[in-house]
Amino acid sequence: MTLSGRVYAALRDAILLGDFAPEEALKPQELAHRHGVSLAVVREALVRLVGDGLADRLPNRGFAVPSQSDRRWQEIAEARRTIEPAAFRLAIERGDLDWETRVRATHHRLTRTPTFDGDRVSVEWSDAHREFHRALLEGCGNTVLLDAFDRLWLAAELARRWSAHGNPRRDADAEHRALEEAALARDADTAARLLNQHLAATAAALT
Repeated sequence: MTLSGRVYAALRDAILLGDFAPEEALKPQELAHRHGVSLAVVREALVRLVGDGLADRLPNRGFAVPSQSDRRWQEIAEARRTIEPAAFRLAIERGDLDWETRVRATHHRLTRTPTFDGDRVSVEWSDAHREFHRALLEGCGNTVLLDAFDRLWLAAELARRWSAHGNPRRDADAEHRALEEAALARDADTAARLLNQHLAATAAALT
């Protein structure tokens, strides 16, 4: 991994873990000193974070962690509900046996991973959650769509980590199981509808 890649990964994880508060400044000089790298390396990492929705670039003010804006998260959710069901349909149309195997395996891992570590969602569950959702779409074979998923997922994950509430009546395990079943049944209409509902419920819990 390059220097900028290592700094990017460290800052990404720190932001997702809440080490930086919403709207807190990300000062290149301080970060360069902390990580023992040049300003150019830090700026490259920060620009990448901006592209992932984990930082904002402010005119004449440098970089900062995004604000807790309902409108921002709803726009991210709208983009996900537009892109992901379409990619899911393509995956069901194009996916092969290896894709089916990966969908089943990632869902199994998700169901076997504890959701909480103390009073916060565990990093292991978050990773398993992302891998399952990405696996659903990977059969589409379209790297542009998958890259869009990766960026939008990170931005949405930040909102989810910050959210202090949710819907206690929601059965997310059942939603994930239904998504797996629709994928393996090659039922594109049901799969797209279920994924849209799943993403809408997540968005509602974040506002």
